[in-house]
Amino acid sequence: DANRQISEYKFKLSKAEQDITTLEQNIGRLEGQVTRYKNAAENAEKVEDELKAEKRKLQRELRTALDKIEEMEMTNSHLMKRLEKMKANRTAILSQQ
Repeated sequence: DANRQISEYKFKLSKAEQDITTLEQNIGRLEGQVTRYKNAAENAEKVEDELKAEKRKLQRELRTALDKIEEMEMTNSHLMKRLEKMKANRTAILSQQ
């Protein structure tokens, strides 16, 4: 009976040692995953910061381009008016001759 109990305890000890080994392997694997996820999160934050900076830069460029367009449209309007006046003056001069 004692030998049977010793055999059972040896089996349970062996099983517990296997479970401990499996759990230690799982801990190692999970720690590796945590490290990878932390690195991925840090990289994602870095990319996000870079994208935000790029967005701000592009928005500045857009504002500058829109300002230039508005300025050119005003200049074009002014020149068109001057051209119309010159045409009107030329027509008036030609009609007086």
